[in-house]
Amino acid sequence: MGRGELTDAAWSRMAPLLPGVDGRGRPWRDHRQVINGVLWRLRTGAPWRDLPERFGPWQTVYERFARWEADGTWARLLEEVQVRDDSVGAVEWSVSVDSTISRAHQHASGARKKGPASGDELEDPERAADRQALGRSRGGLTTKVHLACDGRGLPLAVLVTPGNINDSTAFDAVLDAVRVPRAGVGRPRRRPDAVIADKAYSSRAIRQTLRRRGIRAVIPERADQKANRMRRGRAGGRPPAFDRDLYKARNVVERCFNRLKQFRAIATRFDKLADRYKAGIRLASLILWLRKPSQDHLSDRT
Repeated sequence: MGRGELTDAAWSRMAPLLPGVDGRGRPWRDHRQVINGVLWRLRTGAPWRDLPERFGPWQTVYERFARWEADGTWARLLEEVQVRDDSVGAVEWSVSVDSTISRAHQHASGARKKGPASGDELEDPERAADRQALGRSRGGLTTKVHLACDGRGLPLAVLVTPGNINDSTAFDAVLDAVRVPRAGVGRPRRRPDAVIADKAYSSRAIRQTLRRRGIRAVIPERADQKANRMRRGRAGGRPPAFDRDLYKARNVVERCFNRLKQFRAIATRFDKLADRYKAGIRLASLILWLRKPSQDHLSDRT
């Protein structure tokens, strides 16, 4: 086992969830070898063609990574480990929400439009970049990663947008992406006990959304909002409730971003397609979940 590759404990949890052999066609190259190749590329940020020979042909590794992104395998694997932890009460439902910017490498631009295009049907480059979650700002092309994580700092939902998108406009989509199915019967859990976020998410619309869904908002009020409320006197209403002690736990989402960005292909975006980049974030998130077995959480509480 090389540095950064799947441990035996992580592989034992992942292996039963992977697609099996159906007896048709050529046999699969060893799943563990291929996944270790994908992890090597995520960890180093190197081009796929530079993949070491010990992981097999780079085309095989890339094609399986792309195939499992297209058929939802990476998303399903992440969902399965979330379900397993939630079934034993290990998931902490005080959810922290935040975003981070990832600089896009020059290789990330220039994705082709699907299908033939000619003449007047050529797509505007700016629209194509926006469709692939690339936004232009003073620093160049960037992608913004929006994340919702549980109280332990493990990712529950991931969303990618162009880097020039405001955090608050993506809040509803991030919250809607929080979905952990039940191990037995019942509808998936979609409602956290509390949502912790910084002042970028302090808006009346967000607070009303959380109140309507019965979710406790732990979001500090911005200085300009406070001044405007004070200026209006009694018409400004009461200040929003704010739990300072619970807000101290918001740093778990920052620590989660730090762990995700230890994968260089996440800290800097090299993928042309937004779906490929998001699949890499899902795989890195899966590794974070596998590194912290649910049994450890239970033993820590007792």
